[in-house]
Amino acid sequence: MTDASGASRPGRQPRQRRERGAQESLTSIALVLEAIMFFFPMLVVFGKHTLPAGWAFGGGIGAMIVLALASRLTGTRAGVWFGWLLQAAILATGFIEPFMFVVGLVFLALWMFCFVKGGQLDRQNAARRAAAED
Repeated sequence: MTDASGASRPGRQPRQRRERGAQESLTSIALVLEAIMFFFPMLVVFGKHTLPAGWAFGGGIGAMIVLALASRLTGTRAGVWFGWLLQAAILATGFIEPFMFVVGLVFLALWMFCFVKGGQLDRQNAARRAAAED
């Protein structure tokens, strides 16, 4: 850490950032995009009076918060499973607004791509690091 003059304070080491894998990063990005996307179905459900305003906005904002928080958990096995559960929940919103079946399928495809491709990239990077150490 540095003080106001820019000099390092003795006794404090800079905090090391944990290295994130490609799968963790990509699935996290997918969940954040879903959180942002959820703003629009919330407005549609409110505008079509499918649900009362409190339920539409409460559910929409709640879903956005849960998706955003879940994006921070993708580095754990439980966090990835929670992400899969959220994909199913987004698909289930199609029972409230039928077009969400289409949107849910598109985001499920994105999630699957990020999960699979991220895993491939992580394995390739691990093999490269192992080869570089030899």
